[in-house]
Amino acid sequence: MKWVFTYLKPLWSRITVGISIKTVGTLAELMIPYLLSHILENVIVTNDINRIAFCGGLMAVCAVIACLGNIIANRMAAKTTMLFATRMRRELFSKTLHLSARSTDSFTIPSLESRITSDTYNVQNFIGMIQRMGIRAPILLLGGTAITLVLDWKLALVMIATMPLIFVVVYSVSRKGVPLYTKVQQSVDGMVRVVREDAQGIRVIKALSKINYENARYDRANLELKKNETKAGIIMGIANPVMTLLMNTGIVAVVAVSAHFVARDQSSTTSVLAFMQYFTLISMAMMALSRMFVMYTKCAASAKRIYQVMEQENELKLCPDDGKGDTSLHISFENVSFSYLGKKNNLSDITFSLKRGQTLGIIGATGSGKSTILRLLMRFYDVDSGVIRINGKDVRSYTPEELTAMFGVVFQNDFLYADSIEENIRFGREISRENIVEATKIAQAYDFISSFSDALDYRVSAGGTNLSGGQRQRVLISRAIAGSPEILVLDDSSSALDYKTDANLRRALSVALPHSTIITVAQRVSSVKNCDLILVIENGVIIGSGKHEELMGNCAAYKEISDSQMGGAFLD
Repeated sequence: MKWVFTYLKPLWSRITVGISIKTVGTLAELMIPYLLSHILENVIVTNDINRIAFCGGLMAVCAVIACLGNIIANRMAAKTTMLFATRMRRELFSKTLHLSARSTDSFTIPSLESRITSDTYNVQNFIGMIQRMGIRAPILLLGGTAITLVLDWKLALVMIATMPLIFVVVYSVSRKGVPLYTKVQQSVDGMVRVVREDAQGIRVIKALSKINYENARYDRANLELKKNETKAGIIMGIANPVMTLLMNTGIVAVVAVSAHFVARDQSSTTSVLAFMQYFTLISMAMMALSRMFVMYTKCAASAKRIYQVMEQENELKLCPDDGKGDTSLHISFENVSFSYLGKKNNLSDITFSLKRGQTLGIIGATGSGKSTILRLLMRFYDVDSGVIRINGKDVRSYTPEELTAMFGVVFQNDFLYADSIEENIRFGREISRENIVEATKIAQAYDFISSFSDALDYRVSAGGTNLSGGQRQRVLISRAIAGSPEILVLDDSSSALDYKTDANLRRALSVALPHSTIITVAQRVSSVKNCDLILVIENGVIIGSGKHEELMGNCAAYKEISDSQMGGAFLD
């Protein structure tokens, strides 16, 4: 929890002013029962109208100060909490974007989503409550207790006797809260995951008539969340009823004792009246503190989950280059091996090289390791052994900014967001409209974009659901080449294109980007047939390497793929 207050430090002057106003308002509220007792016992008996009016006016002033003080302080607390939460969410989101691929895999996307949303909301609620009630409740509790000791110490001791029991209950219950609410948030992760998956796959779900199946899957996640929330609610809900019971027991004891004292002229009815009002204020303060303890347990559990992300170290450290690379090569893999889980290699002894402007095709069965080669090249993960070099330098010696600036990339499951086609292609970069138009022509997207009434201003829905599969891929390819990348990576990015469009795309790329090294991962031989180097991957190992004609003669797996797809013939 300590790290949370680092976000409050820049707001400390504002918080101090709010606390001061809240303190003044609460102290004014504490004076009202005392003034009432004084009026009833000492002022009314004088029949002095002016004195009565003066004391009544003081009560009214205290009531106004208390009301305005609480309103102003609460508004300031709301503003402070909003600024705090905005900064925390922004930095958490930024940290999430900067996490390494391995860290993202470890946390999982649904968990990161719930940490940015529901966990930050829990922390925000507690920070808001601590500013509103965290000042008022202790002042009412301590101030009310002090005044009751002055009014009648014997009655005050009867009330104070119940407080240790209350604190024991609150402490015992709050200790169980953090692990309970941690489980609740983990259940939220599970539910978010199901919702996310179903939202992305809604068309497939409907096409396969699996709505009932997905409803059942959601119900399981929802019931798990319900079970954990119910358990946490039952245990944390013990605090309020037990506190109410103890406070009411204290009130009954005070009434009984005060009746005895009044009957023996050892106390006055006006003092008892003021005492009961203070006891009510103290009861309210205790109840507020109990709610704060419940909120604290939620906040502590959520803060811990947020802290885990914020403090996650990036294992991809900047390393010095060994100076052994061949600068005449643009890209080189030297005996690269890698495993995602550290048990079985996903890639083993991968070695190849490309000169600037050459093209590489990678083909193989699903799960063979094709995309893993790309992830290592772009340093989403670090190799377990071997070296990957770009321009003769170890990729680990480049800063993330230097490395990513070299690439234009289209992944298998890339995304489009709800904006115009132009903005989806520009993607926040300083690229002119003319360059965007040129990129769409190279990507074979210009004709279908021009057919829209709004052309480049055509509004794309989230995920590009109002575009066909082939249209989405061509917009994504336009985005990748719009920045004239040094290395263009196309990861199964033309699977939805017909053979003619795919062939036109490959020809256009070779003309438009003659000095860019192009890497194409594909399932279709036609997409890699004309590459300068083709790698055939099977179970993370290169089983064939060379040009198309060479592989047709010396790689049985490649020839089998080629013959099965096109009968050995290709559309040029």
